[in-house]
Amino acid sequence: MGEVEYTKIREEILRELPVRKARSNKGTYGKVLCIAGSVNMAGAAYLCGYGAYRAGVGLVRVLTPKENRVIIQELLPEAVLTTFDREYLDKEKIKEAFQRASVVAVGPGIGREAWVSELMEFLLMEYHGPLVIDADGLNYVAEHMDVFQKHEGEVIITPHVGEFSRLTEHPISKILENVPYWASRFGKKYHCICVLKDAPTAVGNADGRCFVNTTGNHGMSTGGSGDVLTGVIAGLWAQKIGALEAALLGVWLHGKSGDIAAQTEGTYGLMARHLLNCLPQAMGLRKEI
Repeated sequence: MGEVEYTKIREEILRELPVRKARSNKGTYGKVLCIAGSVNMAGAAYLCGYGAYRAGVGLVRVLTPKENRVIIQELLPEAVLTTFDREYLDKEKIKEAFQRASVVAVGPGIGREAWVSELMEFLLMEYHGPLVIDADGLNYVAEHMDVFQKHEGEVIITPHVGEFSRLTEHPISKILENVPYWASRFGKKYHCICVLKDAPTAVGNADGRCFVNTTGNHGMSTGGSGDVLTGVIAGLWAQKIGALEAALLGVWLHGKSGDIAAQTEGTYGLMARHLLNCLPQAMGLRKEI
C-alpha cells in the first residue's frame, strides 16, 4: 500500500460557494430529490432534505414510503413529497420524480427491505443524472457492483469505513491504515468521487487526486450526521457547481458546522440538528476570505 499525495481542504474552498443572484427564483438554485427514510426511520429523510435546503437548493422533494408522509410534512413543510407503497412501486411516479431533479441523493435510512433493491436497480438503470449515494444505498451497491457501473452519470459516494469495507471486501483495520489511499483508489477505479468518512475525511476523485479535510470533531460521531452531509453535498451540487467542488465544499462546511456547534453544545451532547443550525454561520465565513 503506497503513500498518496493529498491536498488539504481549507477555508479557501468557500470561494466555490454558489453565488446568489438578486433576480432569481427557486428554479435558479436547482432541485434535489432525496430518496430516504423507511418505516421508523423518517428522521433520516428529514435530515437529508433539511441539509439540502440549508445548503441553498431551491426545492427539495422527498421520495419515501407512505408511512412517513405526515411525519415529514410536519418536520419539513417546505419539502414536496412523493410517497409510495412498499408492496408495490409505482415506477412511473418514481420516474417522474427523477425527471424533475437536478440531483438525486439516495440511501439515508432506507433500510434493506425488498423494495430497496427494486428501487435501487431502477434508479441506477433509469436515472443517469448527478447522484449522491449514502448508507443503505451503498449496501445495495456492495452487493450489485455490476448494476452500479451501468449508471452513466456522475456519482459521489459517501461511505463510512464500515460501508466502505463492504464495498471493497477489505477489513476495516486495513482501510484505517491509510484512508486517503483507499478513497483515491476507489474513486479512480470506479470513475466516481469517494467521500470516505473518517477523522479526518478523505475525498478521492475520479482522476486519482485526493483531498483531506481539516474541519470537524468527535462530537459529530452521532446518528444523523452523515444524513446531513449527504443533503448538503446534493444541495450544493444542484446549484450548478462541479461534482468535486460540491463534495469538497460540503465536507468542509459539514465539519465547520460541527466545530461551531461544539463551542456551545460541547462534543458530548452535539446532535445532527445542531449541524443544520450552524451551517449558515459556516457558510457566512465566505465573506472573510
